[in-house]
Amino acid sequence: MPRVIDVIEFMDETGEEMVHRIPERGPGDFRIGSQVIVRESQAAVFFRDGKAYDVFGPGRHTITTANLPLLSGLLGLATRGRPIFQAEVYFVSTRQFLDQKWGTPEPITLRDSDLGMVRLRAFGTYAMQIKDPQLFVNRIVGTQGFYETRQIEGFLRGIIVSKLTDLLGEIGKSILDLPALFEEIGAGLKAKAQDDFAAVGIDLRAIYINSISPTEETAKAIEERAAMGAIGDMQRYMQFQAARAMRDAAQQPGGVAGAGVGLGAGVGMGAAMAQMMAQSMQQPAQQQPAQQQPQTQSGGVTDIAKIQEVLDNLDMRLAAGEISEETYNRLYAKWEAKLKELGG
Repeated sequence: MPRVIDVIEFMDETGEEMVHRIPERGPGDFRIGSQVIVRESQAAVFFRDGKAYDVFGPGRHTITTANLPLLSGLLGLATRGRPIFQAEVYFVSTRQFLDQKWGTPEPITLRDSDLGMVRLRAFGTYAMQIKDPQLFVNRIVGTQGFYETRQIEGFLRGIIVSKLTDLLGEIGKSILDLPALFEEIGAGLKAKAQDDFAAVGIDLRAIYINSISPTEETAKAIEERAAMGAIGDMQRYMQFQAARAMRDAAQQPGGVAGAGVGLGAGVGMGAAMAQMMAQSMQQPAQQQPAQQQPQTQSGGVTDIAKIQEVLDNLDMRLAAGEISEETYNRLYAKWEAKLKELGG
């Protein structure tokens, strides 16, 4: 014969459980006259056949047909006089749950105004409170089939991440601008998610954004963009790179014999890249008519200045003993001839 549960109670020693089921598996046998003990910040919800019925608030209660009107009407207790009935009892915590964690299980892919496409991860916390225990049990246990706290937390995190993805898509800001908008994003996320929480009997009290961070590949794209901005004068940067390559080449087999080639090639490449970048960054609206443009093609002031910088660099490297006099003479004669061709 099944054991009848005469005292129905649950004490949450951890303070972390949202809901606790009695019995843990299958329906329980209860009797008219059993005691239900509900502690502060708890509600006891009787559940049968996929639906929540009567609710007991804090206090000690004796089960009667009077205080179980919905369930007793379903079972016919009042007319048949049967003292034993089957049901499940869910103890629902009505206290505030603070510092609940949420995060994106997978990166969110978004269009970025600066970087094109980015993949982001986001993390934060939220605070909530179960306001309608009967609705909560109906929607979470009856509809979703969740009766463990970890399952419920996963369900709520899913709501938050879904609304965050939608919100970030609407904002349309670059990831570089998002850190300054955490407070606004949190407020917008709460506004979007609170109706979904209310639909399952929960009051979403607050939600916070702790971080929105790029994935590894997105972080590399940001670093490359920052490096391009930090370089500033691309011509000088490439000349510096060429000089460093020449130093490294002098330390390799073959010595400075191959260094001159590296210097000449590096400087030429640097000049070409600098000029191409400068042209690509110019806006058509800012350009003047062709006849008013200053001369910058071969033979203009710009090329003369570039070659003069190369000659100055050779002087410094010879004085520092980084290149031989033979290499210096050969390279200097080459660039000096080029300078004369341009009328310098």
